[in-house]
Amino acid sequence: MDKTQHITLSSPLRRGFALMITLSVLSVVIALTVVLLGYFSEVKKDSDTTKALIQADVFYADILSQFSKFKDKKALFNHLYRFPVSLRAAKGRFSMMLKCEPLAKGMNINWLGLEQDKAHPNLFLEADALFANLVQLYGVEDADRFREMLLEEIGGKKKFVKKEQSRLRQKNGIISYKQFSEIVSRYQLEVDDPKVSAIPWERYFSFSGKAQKIDAEYSSPEFISLLFDIDLTSVREWHNALDKSALSTFVIENGGNYEEKKSLLAGGAFLGESLCAVNYGAGYRFTFKYIEGEAKYFEFYGKH
Repeated sequence: MDKTQHITLSSPLRRGFALMITLSVLSVVIALTVVLLGYFSEVKKDSDTTKALIQADVFYADILSQFSKFKDKKALFNHLYRFPVSLRAAKGRFSMMLKCEPLAKGMNINWLGLEQDKAHPNLFLEADALFANLVQLYGVEDADRFREMLLEEIGGKKKFVKKEQSRLRQKNGIISYKQFSEIVSRYQLEVDDPKVSAIPWERYFSFSGKAQKIDAEYSSPEFISLLFDIDLTSVREWHNALDKSALSTFVIENGGNYEEKKSLLAGGAFLGESLCAVNYGAGYRFTFKYIEGEAKYFEFYGKH
């Protein structure tokens, strides 16, 4: 009798135990499935990115090939500065947009390091005045420390960027906005001052190691307003006009002293330093610099 009762009581326990094992295995299978699906998604993402990178290499080579066919680089890039080139295949299977802008459309940030350069004293004075104006306007808390960090990078005494990049940058100073923004981030963390990142630096400064002139015809309204001390609203109206006058004419008509700044400006000269960006496919992008007929500093950004 006792044995019978014992057997009767153990049967539900076995079924319950078996059910518990089944649920445990099922939960493990579900967990593994989720993980594998995640891996599949990552592999697909990597595959798409690899495919897009291969496409970028092809587009890059094709664009440079076309650039080389144009003997009149000034005419080519003056057109690209104003009108981006957009290509789109039927049914939207392919799209690409090429846009270029002059590298020296702002004041060269590296001029801040020319204080002891007697050959170009005006370059330092102009950059120093613009820098002082911006940090005061936006209320940067420790402008001296931020300037010090910039000068360390421009002079090559200390690097705030990756070691493998330092050799090139020690020779050329600050040569990209990305490099500059890393110094901004470093300062912001050190001083706990978010105001420095609120300044639209790229509207006022350029980041080219060699530029000694400003391509002011393509400068931002904000920069032109400060450079010539002209009301920003008036500059924006001129800047957006379809049939706008020459910069020199506009400045003179609005009370600015064009002659005083003329030595800083490229005027009608073609500087031959451009930054080009290509957007294509499902949100992919790459950039490169085209300097004096040579392509440099290709960067692939993936989806944006």
